[in-house]
Amino acid sequence: MTSFWAAHAFVDGAWRERVELRAGADGHWTSIRVGVEKAPDVVEIDGPVVPSLVDAHSHAFQRAMAGLAERRNAGEDDFWSWRDRMYAVALRVDPDQLRAIAAQLYVELLRGGYTQVCEFHYLKRAPDGGDYADPLALAHALGDAAANAGIGLTTLPVLYRRAGFGQDSLRDDQRRFRLDAEGAWADCAALNAARRPLQNAGVAIHSLRAASREDVARLLANAGDADVPVHIHVAEQVREVEDCVAATGRRPIAWLCSAFPLDERWHLVHATHATHDEIAAVARSGAGVVLCPGTEANLGDGVPDLPGWLAAGVPWSLGSDSQVTRAWPEELRWLEYAQRLTRGERNVAADPDRSPSTAQRLFEAARRGGARAAGLPAWGLQAGARADFLVLDPQSDALLGVPPERALDALVFSSPSAAIRDVYVGGRRVIHDGAHERGVAVASEFAAAMREVSAE
Repeated sequence: MTSFWAAHAFVDGAWRERVELRAGADGHWTSIRVGVEKAPDVVEIDGPVVPSLVDAHSHAFQRAMAGLAERRNAGEDDFWSWRDRMYAVALRVDPDQLRAIAAQLYVELLRGGYTQVCEFHYLKRAPDGGDYADPLALAHALGDAAANAGIGLTTLPVLYRRAGFGQDSLRDDQRRFRLDAEGAWADCAALNAARRPLQNAGVAIHSLRAASREDVARLLANAGDADVPVHIHVAEQVREVEDCVAATGRRPIAWLCSAFPLDERWHLVHATHATHDEIAAVARSGAGVVLCPGTEANLGDGVPDLPGWLAAGVPWSLGSDSQVTRAWPEELRWLEYAQRLTRGERNVAADPDRSPSTAQRLFEAARRGGARAAGLPAWGLQAGARADFLVLDPQSDALLGVPPERALDALVFSSPSAAIRDVYVGGRRVIHDGAHERGVAVASEFAAAMREVSAE
């Protein structure tokens, strides 16, 4: 058993003083006690302690193009032209390169305050569209990268069978993504059977345009009542909504809620273009949503109805998606600032009657929703959850002179420099003073992989 003691820790949605945190040999919290004096056998944490968050939506290979798609040489540039450039990168990456790219990303996510990442994994096949000798070669590359970094991983093999509504096959530049319902479930079962430490698996449907109703029904029949997360991209783009209406007569979220018995296993990624009726339907189903503010801004997706989702009580979580941002304080800042810009108000997400702090309300919602998105029973500073936590640096520019009870506010809305000093996963420190023990080697391998991908 390992015990920690912090003068200030964020427990149960509020700042508490003199907190003792005890972790068992399995790397999970056995008890959290507040208002207790430091015992001789505990490790004192020098700095405010907060839970980490789950990164609920990631495409690791897209780290290879972060910052490299920010020029427009001719014509218009939107999500769909960006997608073509993304496909070009996807066609180049081999398992060794993916392992190096993902390891760098996962170290960066740890430094950004995430200790679990959900990989929406559709880079399935060899560059020619055929199978690797090991059909799970690319999934194993992600698992190896996560183990190297020391981050938790939820892999979501993706059902991806067609290029669009009314089509029967994929485009040639989508050939690496091909996976039917039986294959997605088989991959999920195999990954869970491997029982790698800190790793589990669920399933995903790429989108309504990429899978027919029959495809999705077969995946759900294979999954049965298995307690695994089910993720899907939905209503990210206006054109996607228009195409869905043309093909089905209904908007994507409305169609999805009417076609399948959604439940708390389901997580609707983006859900940017949702009506009040669709939000109400998701709320009735028990499903959650995954918001990716940095990527949604970068791709010009639009601004979600955050007040609507909050008012309906729909669980939600955060995702780094295309990896243009890799820290949850920045994601929360983007989420709130987009609301302020479009509504002409401040502290849009705050609830004066319950949670006047915008940052605390958003953080707590993302913490709770992230556990569900990753298929984990508990998350945060509570008994039974994995012993993951962050130590903030009170001497950082963002937190210098800030009272501990305002630390989350300043971390999200006043962060010109890194304010997360240490990161623990399963009771073990993996980031110390902002550095990872394997960071130099991981960065070197990433740089080499980037040179190879660029040369190709």
